[in-house]
Amino acid sequence: MKLVLLSGGSGKRLWPLSNDSRSKQFLKVLDNPNGDLESMVQRVWRQLQGLKLSDSAFVATGRSQVDILQNQLGSEVRMVVEPERRDTFPAIALAATYLYSIEGVSLNEVITIVPVDPFVEASFFEEVTKLEQTLHESGADIALMGVKPALASEKYGYIVPDQSEETASEQTFRRVSHFREKPAQSDAVALIQQGALWNCGVFAFKLDYLINLLLEKGLPIHYEETLKQYSKLPKISFDYEVIEKAEHVIVSRYNGDWKDLGTWNTLTEELTKPVMGKGIMTDDSVNTHIVNELDMPVTVLGLSNVVVAVSPDGILVTDKAASPRIKEVMKSVDYRTMYEERRWGRYQVVDYSKYGEGNEVLTKRICVKAGKNLSYHLHEKRSEVWTVIAGQGQLILNEKSFVLGAGDVLKIPEGMRHGLRAVTDLELIEVQIGSDLFEEDIIRLSADWNEIEKLEIQSM
Repeated sequence: MKLVLLSGGSGKRLWPLSNDSRSKQFLKVLDNPNGDLESMVQRVWRQLQGLKLSDSAFVATGRSQVDILQNQLGSEVRMVVEPERRDTFPAIALAATYLYSIEGVSLNEVITIVPVDPFVEASFFEEVTKLEQTLHESGADIALMGVKPALASEKYGYIVPDQSEETASEQTFRRVSHFREKPAQSDAVALIQQGALWNCGVFAFKLDYLINLLLEKGLPIHYEETLKQYSKLPKISFDYEVIEKAEHVIVSRYNGDWKDLGTWNTLTEELTKPVMGKGIMTDDSVNTHIVNELDMPVTVLGLSNVVVAVSPDGILVTDKAASPRIKEVMKSVDYRTMYEERRWGRYQVVDYSKYGEGNEVLTKRICVKAGKNLSYHLHEKRSEVWTVIAGQGQLILNEKSFVLGAGDVLKIPEGMRHGLRAVTDLELIEVQIGSDLFEEDIIRLSADWNEIEKLEIQSM
């Protein structure tokens, strides 16, 4: 069995900590067994490693999440990267063609799709592995795993099993009758009485099933061709395009705990401390949480059932019950992302200003992990001034090598080739000056430091 973890999301529901490059699964707010903070994706990956499933796992994601996935899971994590953001059908089709034509996975192999961020115990993934046997035993096109509902919720989709006597006698799985997407609460109660299960987004199929389906639809089955035609693939969910049209779909029931920590009111239920980061909260503030990423204190006096979330991207103060509305409120807001995690470390925008005659100045605090490096690159529309505030690094500037340390100041004109490797954890302040400052103004020449050092040797 191969696992494909779907990692997407626009980052609006947990604003301001989440953004387009740091979706909810990457927020380090959960406690791991060592007492350190981890993200949802790190928690899931740790659970898969504990069950020795990570070696069979691939992450399907978009370009904007590649760096942060490598930062949090390590550079060895295997990814299938969408050339553009679309929906789950094209994402899964791309992953299937990658497994088929690049990895050489057998057509008889079972492929199991799992969201990258469920809040579950490890037993959940033990049940996921049983879908392989369930699929073989049932002869179904697709095998789903549904969660026994804890309450009649309007937030989830429901899988309604067939109620016939024939399927009712089956112990491990039932044939699926139909689906209901986010019903009203009264309808959810009736569905649960019929034995309906929450749709947790976990399902399995044989690779042969999806490859043949792509052929029937006239879509490519080889990875390179799928990449070229990706923008032409139907922009639709896998549920609508495949599962709900399949002839034989079965579901097995998971009876354990399962949560989607997708809103502030559900996420704060799993936080072990009411105050994260710098903050003060009075005792008469009941069921209130402060989550503060900035180096300035936040004080809350006498407010109950409230979330105060603070990050470089903004400040949110919300009643917990109202917190799911943030996605709707923020959908038309387009601000510059002020914090990002990259494969080499992280950066935070400290200040951004526009001046007369189109001049812009952007100031970043950049942290590069020891042993990691920035790519060798140049910018066409900006110059940069670097001030090293901590640590040591190796700089290659126009194929010449220099040692950098705390207190060093360096000006890099536009068009100058430069790359940086951290010998120890390295922090610097970068001031960008130009007429049009945007992240895409970068021409990367190489990301591999060994190759970058060879450029230096060749120039001597």
